[in-house]
Amino acid sequence: MERVHEQSPPGKRIVLAGSPSLRCHRLRATRILQRIGPSLGALALLAGVEWSGLAQRFDLWFYDLITTLRPAPSARHLPITLIGIEEADIRRHGWPIDDGLLCQALDRLLEKGPAAIGLDLYRDAGVGASRDCLRQRFSTDPRLVSIFNVASGIAAVPGTPARRQGYNDLSLDADGTLRRDLVHVQGQDEATVALPLRLLEVATGDRSLTRRLEQGRLPDAWLSSDAGGYHREQDAGLGMQRMLLFRQSGSFRSYSLDAVLRGRVPASALTRRIVLIGSTAPSLKDVFLVPMTHFRGGTEVPALSGVEIHGLRLATLLEHQQGQTPSGWLMPGWGNGLLVLLCGVGGLLLGEGFRSLRLSQLTTAGALLVLGGSLTGLLYGHIWIGTSMPVLAMASLAGAAWMRRGAASQLHARQVQSLLGQATSPAVAALLWEQRDELLKGGRFEGRLLPVTVLFSDTANFTTVSEGMSPATLMAWLNRCMALCIPAVTSRGGMVNKFTGDGLMAVFGAPVSVDPAADARAATEAALDIRRGLESLNISLESEGLPPVRMRIGIHSGRVLAGSMGSSERLEYAVIGDTVNCASRLESLDKHRHAGVARILVSANTRELLPEELDQQLEWLEWGPLHVKGRNAPLQVFEIQEGQLTGS
Repeated sequence: MERVHEQSPPGKRIVLAGSPSLRCHRLRATRILQRIGPSLGALALLAGVEWSGLAQRFDLWFYDLITTLRPAPSARHLPITLIGIEEADIRRHGWPIDDGLLCQALDRLLEKGPAAIGLDLYRDAGVGASRDCLRQRFSTDPRLVSIFNVASGIAAVPGTPARRQGYNDLSLDADGTLRRDLVHVQGQDEATVALPLRLLEVATGDRSLTRRLEQGRLPDAWLSSDAGGYHREQDAGLGMQRMLLFRQSGSFRSYSLDAVLRGRVPASALTRRIVLIGSTAPSLKDVFLVPMTHFRGGTEVPALSGVEIHGLRLATLLEHQQGQTPSGWLMPGWGNGLLVLLCGVGGLLLGEGFRSLRLSQLTTAGALLVLGGSLTGLLYGHIWIGTSMPVLAMASLAGAAWMRRGAASQLHARQVQSLLGQATSPAVAALLWEQRDELLKGGRFEGRLLPVTVLFSDTANFTTVSEGMSPATLMAWLNRCMALCIPAVTSRGGMVNKFTGDGLMAVFGAPVSVDPAADARAATEAALDIRRGLESLNISLESEGLPPVRMRIGIHSGRVLAGSMGSSERLEYAVIGDTVNCASRLESLDKHRHAGVARILVSANTRELLPEELDQQLEWLEWGPLHVKGRNAPLQVFEIQEGQLTGS
């Protein structure tokens, strides 16, 4: 009953902390938290991994790994030639390369009839006394393209027309690795076109590809800020970007600057081809980390130079112009989100959907392998779907389900222990555990009609015996007797339902029963075991000068109403009905008619359930049909005589 503060205003009641209603709310909140707490924790983990950037770091690492393992296409068939300024060129000609020397190299190249030449060197200020020659050539020759850099504010070679300028800005990820190709930025001025796209325009005289890009009509796997394995990467959503398609190492036709100056580049490597000139010497630091850099070492460290990167970008544009749509597809952000949701729901279903926790775990492991393998296979085929979050969603929410089940298991275990105490055999406890979902409803055993066998025992002449002992000695004497009775019951699947002062009530077949006949046999054998134990115990008691124990036992079989009885303050497993009453009356029937250490009375109901071989081994004394208190119909009663079994 709620307690109300004495001075509370009329019509208002102040519920104190110890009130039953508040305890009820707390209990309900605890139960709700136990149910949804693990899932909320899993969702918090997912959010933390996502917002911390760990998910993107893993997805990019995985992308790099698959890109390294995946065979790369060749660029040998494409009309691209690279002229690299190597370490030997720097030692021979110095650095920076004089403009006059570059003019000589350009003249030799132009003689061979290239379609276009792109100079991937900054020459806005010029180097050496012959800078005018370089500016004159770039202003007049329609095949020459000069670079500029938007981010650094570096201009093209002075005098170069806007339609022969190209920016060489590249998009790097946060870890400094180059994975993306910034193909085009829409809505810019005439000069602001990417170097590879500008070279293609100059080489072919065709600007249709640029117009299609400007109009957004060129099909490709275009990036957004959260496409593929990117997570809110704003730079990935700027302009028209795609993942850079890497080619076989060495598949571009490449020559050194010195080879050009010495006339050692064959005409077939230049005529009607697009030529890119740039630094390749590592000492110049015009190199970029790429996916393969993280997984290959030694002499194969593939940190690519800027001119090689532009060659890769140009190769993809050439294939576009030739009508070849580059392979690849990126899961859009909404698709990644939907997949994470589906995998999370799938993880919950896998974690909750199997009765066996081990089967659930094995099935979830299999599902994770299939999911991870599928995403890996798709990425191997240039279809990039975010991997980390779907896998983590399935694993974490399945784990949350297992945690919830573990908490529920502990709760059920406490409930079973609270309801049945320690008077249940391990076998019965295991059976209860397997059937807990059917048996337990709201932390209680629902009322059920069960066929059982009930055993009552009581100590004969207890009052007389107790008068000659101290309380401590009497309790120890009685406990030695119970120490025999309890194992005799529980070792045969029975349950000690309650202690009746100097006796006990045991039930065979509740809360679960395998077979009524087996329950009757177990109860009978338990009684015989108690009798044999008492015979041995009395020998010890006599040697100690203590009185012997004599006991009466009544056994009856029938249906009972069994279930949890009581309130939240006190709850116990109750077994009630005529069967219980009959077993109790058999135990107390004609107390003076008692010879031997233990009198065992069995009703006809129980005897009829016993197997024939056991029935024939026992010595029976028929007491006949007797009326017991509280029952109108007579009860056929038999006594199991003391002594050895007749069949032994």
